[in-house]
Amino acid sequence: MSHSKLRRKIAWEAARLLYAREESEYYQAKRKAARRTASGWVRPADLPSNAEIRDEVRMMARLIEGERPHQDRLQSMRLRAVWWMDQLQMFHPRLIGSVLTGHVREGSDVDIHVFSGNPSAVASKVEDIGMRCELERKRLVKDGQCRVFTHIHIRDTYPIELTIYEPALLGHRFRSSIDGKPIPRATAAELRRLIALETGCDEMEVQQNVAAMDSPVDRWQVYQALLLPLERVQQNPQYHPEGDALYHSLQVYQLARQSMPYDEEFLLAALLHDVGKAIDRSDHVAAGLEALAGFITPRTHWLIEHHMEAHGLRDGSLGARRRRRLVQHPWYEDLLELSSCDVDGRQRGVPVADVDEALDYIGSLETMFD
Repeated sequence: MSHSKLRRKIAWEAARLLYAREESEYYQAKRKAARRTASGWVRPADLPSNAEIRDEVRMMARLIEGERPHQDRLQSMRLRAVWWMDQLQMFHPRLIGSVLTGHVREGSDVDIHVFSGNPSAVASKVEDIGMRCELERKRLVKDGQCRVFTHIHIRDTYPIELTIYEPALLGHRFRSSIDGKPIPRATAAELRRLIALETGCDEMEVQQNVAAMDSPVDRWQVYQALLLPLERVQQNPQYHPEGDALYHSLQVYQLARQSMPYDEEFLLAALLHDVGKAIDRSDHVAAGLEALAGFITPRTHWLIEHHMEAHGLRDGSLGARRRRRLVQHPWYEDLLELSSCDVDGRQRGVPVADVDEALDYIGSLETMFD
């Protein structure tokens, strides 16, 4: 294989790894791609540059996602970036990355630099807006030097990543690890002008669109608001000798975590399966699903929707047609496991996590596995 052809194949494979988010760093993607593509040692001169890999990622995104959806997503992400920058204006936010340059792809973050000597103050401001966030300190070694970066991750319509720097660095021109050039960045006012220029509207219209955006609804606060009232729901001791519905739900979650500790959808189904009991005891499944609409995935919805039928599967009381329908479903085994947790989570005196601890753990899975 010629060196130029090998170089292109490595660049394409590295781009695929990055696009699929199997890797998040150019260096690691390049090394893995070289191992997969070449049968032996690869000369450093034959490895593609970060810029070559970036160009392949951009091409891949356009081919897979199409031009029109790409543009629609880009403008939507830029408007959301303006919204967040307006909320965080006291920290002198600057937009960087793919949302600014226009090279977004499925799963891209909105990357914003903010400047504060106190990361907790930034996190508190995010929480005052009504959003949960994760504070992360990441240690990186580059060119033999160790640096620590502080990030705040926000779960919004699009993932938001804030990188926090000291205020003294506000005028510093950060350079790209890809090509060594200064990283493009924009203030909220500059971003509004860019949106107006590319969409053909005026800046006032852009700001009206931003102002019309609602504050984000934090699904984790929705979960908490639905769970806490369960503490006042006393259950029939014949079926639930353990006591109130919240204690039962936390037991079921704990058993589910032992069974599938890294499955967010399954853990949420276990934790939230009975939230409707505090809303409408006569049909708690329908009431719970109505309250959770828009805040859970189809799989979590299906597991909660059918968790009562699963008891009929266990005791043989479910009709043949309904049994056949469930058995043929791809999530059938998960439903059986949820049912086992539901039945076993009815013990007196078992120590359990509280609601905040349970939600914090499930929420951490998103950051834990990028």
